[in-house]
Amino acid sequence: MYFKLYKDAALMWRWSLKAANHQIVADSAEGYVNKVDAIHGINLVKGSSNAPVYDG
Repeated sequence: MYFKLYKDAALMWRWSLKAANHQIVADSAEGYVNKVDAIHGINLVKGSSNAPVYDG
């Protein structure tokens, strides 16, 4: 599993959690103005998981 951090069409930061087969398991239900806030949202979901975060 891994997280993908990206900007949507409205230039808001969002993230999605993807399984090994690249299917979305979870996503940020909201967009974030600041990248750091989106990363904080990932960390809340991530907990102690070592799932990598890919920016792009």
